[in-house]
Amino acid sequence: MEYVNMHDAKTHLSKYIEQVLTLHQEIVICRNGRPVARLTEYTRPKKRKLGLLKGKIKIKDDFDELPKDFMEYFQ
Repeated sequence: MEYVNMHDAKTHLSKYIEQVLTLHQEIVICRNGRPVARLTEYTRPKKRKLGLLKGKIKIKDDFDELPKDFMEYFQ
């Protein structure tokens, strides 16, 4: 991980992006000595497969039924 100030990051942005891509390095951009942003390599989110658990989860018939004394808590 490398820390750089804001001015340096603006001046050498292409250089830092190249470092991130080739060296898989993380760059932290600081303002007045305090970290404010992080430059990292973008990774695409994994695609989710729909229906992966189909047939493996069972919901009871009384799932939506509330206990008889439930409403007294709201009065």
